[in-house]
Amino acid sequence: MPHAVRPRTLLRPGPVPAPRSRTPRVRSLIDADALRVLHRAARILLDDLPQLTDRLVAVLQEQEPAYRTAVEGDAVATWQEVHRSLRHSICSLLDPRGARDAARRCSWKIGATRAEQGLPLDAVLHAFRLGGSLVWQGLVDETSRAAPEDVRLLVHVASDVWEFVDEHSMIVADAYRQTERQMAWRRENRVRLLAAALLDGTSRIADLPEAAEALDLPEHGRYVVVAVEATRSAGCTGAQAALAPGVRVHWHTGVDADHGIVLVEGDPATVVPDEQAPGVRVGVSGTVDGLAAVGEARRLADTALRLCPEAGGTVRLNEHLPAALVASNPDLAAALTDRLLGPLAALEPADAEVLLDTLATWLACDGSAQRAGRRLYCHRNTVLNRLRRYEQLTGRNLSRPTDLVETTLALTAHNLLHRQEP
Repeated sequence: MPHAVRPRTLLRPGPVPAPRSRTPRVRSLIDADALRVLHRAARILLDDLPQLTDRLVAVLQEQEPAYRTAVEGDAVATWQEVHRSLRHSICSLLDPRGARDAARRCSWKIGATRAEQGLPLDAVLHAFRLGGSLVWQGLVDETSRAAPEDVRLLVHVASDVWEFVDEHSMIVADAYRQTERQMAWRRENRVRLLAAALLDGTSRIADLPEAAEALDLPEHGRYVVVAVEATRSAGCTGAQAALAPGVRVHWHTGVDADHGIVLVEGDPATVVPDEQAPGVRVGVSGTVDGLAAVGEARRLADTALRLCPEAGGTVRLNEHLPAALVASNPDLAAALTDRLLGPLAALEPADAEVLLDTLATWLACDGSAQRAGRRLYCHRNTVLNRLRRYEQLTGRNLSRPTDLVETTLALTAHNLLHRQEP
């Protein structure tokens, strides 16, 4: 509730008004008479405070649907709030300076409390205006009854009364909006913490229902996690653009990549398109059951992202399991590279690069020297000669399945390690 009189000692905002033409003595006499009339009526209102509270609660129920619901929900608490606010309002008429701080605290608490309860701000401000009107009408009615000739004197304090109503309406609005921002921040922070715990695999079983509600995802659905990394020049409007339209997902922004917890409601392959914007790299985990398994899915998505080419695209972990084994253990990857490709370090860098490129192209062409030659713009015999040279340098035999598998993994490890170099 507002407080019906603003202390005359307070400075009004804006430029200082020019002095009035009337003499200070005339103005002082008018103010003294007006305050005498105001104080007399205010004391009577204060004595009649419970009845005044009843009237305001009835008006709120009639004119403000939100307060009607509040009264039905907790009539006692609503009555006490209205009573406190009216008491501070009327006390501000009698002792503006002494009642100022308590009145402001009361208004601030009402704004903050109503924000926490979700009552619309317009409804709270409307209640304050109704309260101000009721107090002012009570002052006029009581003065008319006791001394009708003094009603004219109330005109001299009317502007101060309504400016004070406006001031406390602003206090309520400020408290409401500040509390609303704090609540929104707490909600967002809680959602972020819950999502981070799921992705880290540290979420407690007891927290899963809350996490499901906060993320608007079912606790026991089927999920994949996607890890999205975009370069500054990718031109991507956001991680959401990496997914198919209509997918239910919760995004968690990270330093190196954004992670999406994606609900799979059909074919997992349709969740993420194969083609991405240039420079956008996407790693997709396998499907897991329930939010409790999202942490493991996130680790798999990160592994898939490490396999994604620099130029961009989508890598689904289930389609690159051998390479994922190498990527998941950098130390073993380095050891494998050194063992299978280390002898090439004795060559000139350009020669070593030619052998590696030929080997990778031959493997990509399913061991066809002719197809590899067309890609490399050379004769098939040139391809075969380069492969034999690799075998001579490393002691490997590409016709032997074990050596072929190890060489393939070593090339994958080499590419991953080379990509990580500054």
